[in-house]
Amino acid sequence: MTLRYNTTLRTAQATAIATEAGTGAQIKLYTGLQPASVATAPSGTLLGTLVVAGALGTGSAGVLTFNTVTSDTSADNSGTAGWFRLMKADGTTGVLDGSITPTGGGGDMTLNTTSVTAGGTIAITSGTITTGNA
Repeated sequence: MTLRYNTTLRTAQATAIATEAGTGAQIKLYTGLQPASVATAPSGTLLGTLVVAGALGTGSAGVLTFNTVTSDTSADNSGTAGWFRLMKADGTTGVLDGSITPTGGGGDMTLNTTSVTAGGTIAITSGTITTGNA
């Protein structure tokens, strides 16, 4: 059986993610496969780090909508983005992990391209996290 949550609970989950991430959260993109848990050290190569301006976002109807995400204008390394980790502003405390696929690929995060070039720009123009099961 699949758990299904009401909208109030799903919105509370979305708000809790934003609260846990706090102000100035970071989104780090890596190559390879997502680790077993957010408590596991990152695997793969760090491609870049994007910073959320202010609070992560606002929860409504079970969806967390991101505030402005500042682009990484000089990617650390070249590679194919495979997963991401949402971090607190300290850059070391993980909040959640997810997969990355090209748009339409069904990943937790979809990007118009998963190919990153060292020194290039990584940008996320909008972002949402949908919580629970509607």
